[in-house]
Amino acid sequence: MNIYIGNLPYGVTEDEVRTLFAEHGEVDRVTLITDKFSGQAKGFGFVEMPVQGAAENAISALDGKDVKGRNIKVNQARPRAERPQRRPR
Repeated sequence: MNIYIGNLPYGVTEDEVRTLFAEHGEVDRVTLITDKFSGQAKGFGFVEMPVQGAAENAISALDGKDVKGRNIKVNQARPRAERPQRRPR
């Protein structure tokens, strides 16, 4: 299951997020989103967990949890909406 994590502290690392979620089950991948120009964290990311039950437990246990002074938002990620094609100028 792909899980969305929002309101992350900007200084949190992928390893810290992996450790947080690994307490609830196996973690396949952690992706923290950064600005493509500055490299600055945007405060959200995604975690992929292969076992549905473990992912659901992680969501209920971690939603609203304080991480470095911020209450994170955790829920099942929604599929990315398709973007309209840009017309050439």
